[in-house]
Amino acid sequence: MRRIHLIVEYDGTNYAGWQRQANALAVQQVIEERLKRLTGEAIVLHGASRTDAGVHALGQSAHFDTDSRIPGEKFSYALNALLPHDIRVRLSEDAAPDFHARFSTKGKRYRYLFYDAPHAGALNRNTHAHSIYPLDDARMRAEARTLIGTHDFAAFAASGSVVKDTVRTIWRAEVSRSGNDVMLIVEGSGFLYNMVRIIAGTLRDVGSGKLAPGALARAIETGDRLDLGVTAPAHGLTLMEVFY
Repeated sequence: MRRIHLIVEYDGTNYAGWQRQANALAVQQVIEERLKRLTGEAIVLHGASRTDAGVHALGQSAHFDTDSRIPGEKFSYALNALLPHDIRVRLSEDAAPDFHARFSTKGKRYRYLFYDAPHAGALNRNTHAHSIYPLDDARMRAEARTLIGTHDFAAFAASGSVVKDTVRTIWRAEVSRSGNDVMLIVEGSGFLYNMVRIIAGTLRDVGSGKLAPGALARAIETGDRLDLGVTAPAHGLTLMEVFY
């Protein structure tokens, strides 16, 4: 058996997230079905991140095992000829037998986009979360810096999360503005379920004045989810890159 590594880009608008589900269409299922058409094998695709419904990816990483003799670099071309236009394989290559898209990761980069304007946009409705309230990006930028370092992010996990170890290391957390677009970039060793969306929602609430500065630091200290803002909508989030 050979192991093939893929980097996948997708618009998550029409999908119930990455992971295959019983009663909804997921990105994993779509790619697996195309791989079966190519190879004749019942292939299981392993992804680095289980992105939620509506979340996008520019650099989702995945792998699968196959007996196919298709050259590793040719899988991207063959798959893209079969996949819908909102899913693209940006790269395919042979991988080492011990490579694992999920368990070999060293970190991830996420982007969150806000559209700061009185009225929601039409063209960016699937990629930007609209903020009707003006955002103070300088205040958001200062707030984001408090994330840097190794902390217990227990307060940043979605309700019902069963992860035992909530300590994570964040080495980049930046907020920038270009016109009406306010962008958060966050990189770290790993993220709890909904953690980036909770960070983004809290930064938005600090930037709009709904929360006092220092909310992120307080939540890290207390471990209390109530110290943070609301969870930002899924469609503003993009998985940019997985690090190995």
